[in-house]
Amino acid sequence: MIVAIVGPTGVGKTKMSIELAKCLNAIIINCDAVQVYRELNIGSAKVTEEEKEGISHFLLDIKNINEDYTVMDYQKDLRELIKKYNHQNIIIVGGTGLYLCAGLMDYRFEEEKEDNNSYDELSNEELYQLAIAKDGNCDIHQNNRVRLIRFLNRKNTVNVEPKLLYSNVHFIGLTTDRDNLYKVINRRVDKMIEQGLYDEAQRLYVKYPESRVLHSAIGYKELIAHFDGKISLEEAIDNIKQNSRHYAKRQYTWFNNKMDVKWFEVNYADFSQTIESVKKYLKI
Repeated sequence: MIVAIVGPTGVGKTKMSIELAKCLNAIIINCDAVQVYRELNIGSAKVTEEEKEGISHFLLDIKNINEDYTVMDYQKDLRELIKKYNHQNIIIVGGTGLYLCAGLMDYRFEEEKEDNNSYDELSNEELYQLAIAKDGNCDIHQNNRVRLIRFLNRKNTVNVEPKLLYSNVHFIGLTTDRDNLYKVINRRVDKMIEQGLYDEAQRLYVKYPESRVLHSAIGYKELIAHFDGKISLEEAIDNIKQNSRHYAKRQYTWFNNKMDVKWFEVNYADFSQTIESVKKYLKI
């Protein structure tokens, strides 16, 4: 059985994955585009060693911050893990919907077109807006003109409606109402600041000033703007909260449009009830 746990940031996906893995004797595979990078811990809400409870986790901390890791890389790595561990249950957890679809579905990526459009007449901001229109999950920094043009000149897939490649796959979605979700996200950002996100981001920015992921990941890019003197710390924190809320909305749109998700309302007062509801649905 493959269980994919999806949902917006902050709804309890990590905790759910641990509890289900214990019941299913399963491995856990990360599906968060930021958590594949080493050192990006607080800002990505990466699972801690204590939280893992001894359960094997994969595709966490596999790349340095100054290295690139694409959706095609993830597709290859995920499929290799599914093949290697096909004798046991697998839980995939994370909010990067494109990665999940590319790994589990018949997504076929094409090479760049030979006759590339140079987009000379467009500004970086205009290029960025085109990239977002093409893929709402695009995380290329606005000032990275070369990568934006490459992205715009590349076809995403050859399949309009990709099919699942694996049987017995269950998409479990965790959700809550919008007002509560926004409160959860705001509190989570405040907690990250208390845990040392400022120092983490500052240290990594000094160490990797040109890192693509630092300049694009929510929680880091906003603080970099503060480090560069463009905005105050208060504005940076407010921007992290706002961008996290906007990202959550895009996540919902992706999951609802691309996957057959069974949604579960999270009981924040007693999360064990949510766990039991999911276990009942999965018949475990």
